[in-house]
Amino acid sequence: MDYGHSERPSDAAPLPTAIKILIAGGFGVGKTTLVGAVSETRPLRTEEVLTESGVGIDDLEGVETKRTTTVAMDFGRITISDDLVLYLFGTPGQDRFWFVWDELALGAIGAVVLADTRRLADCFPSIDYFEGRGTPFLVAVNCFEGARRYRLDEVQAALNLDPEVPVLLCDARQRESAKEVLIMLVEHAMKIRAARRAD
Repeated sequence: MDYGHSERPSDAAPLPTAIKILIAGGFGVGKTTLVGAVSETRPLRTEEVLTESGVGIDDLEGVETKRTTTVAMDFGRITISDDLVLYLFGTPGQDRFWFVWDELALGAIGAVVLADTRRLADCFPSIDYFEGRGTPFLVAVNCFEGARRYRLDEVQAALNLDPEVPVLLCDARQRESAKEVLIMLVEHAMKIRAARRAD
């Protein structure tokens, strides 16, 4: 008897390709919301209640009603097609949890940087991180109610992004909107990967 391995039947459906994606951005920008909206499984969340010990550390300007924060990661999964499954890892937004980022980034093909136009500067650390690693990313402007709307080229200029970095609008609460962001990221990352192989 051979107990070393088992072979898949020749008529079995091929296993889907699994792709790891990071969801990043500043504190309170909607990372947990996006992962929860799009995940087909119950998302794993590592949220803790904000306490008085975070006063002076956590900047709640613009997100005064926020009561919890991610301390390690959010995790979710979405099947895009029979042969493509995305695994989503939401990063913590505060500087004090940045030590987790290097572990989360291992093996990721790309990242979504969520932006809030009321606090646009909060996404600079994420952009710098992915640019420094050479990780493909796009910027998704989460359209909060009451926030001023800007043209996408204005956001791109304000963030000093390279012209090839996609910028789009989204509603992190809406599954279809979040799914469109993820599909655009996968297409962008594959295009960059193909260009790098050609060089």
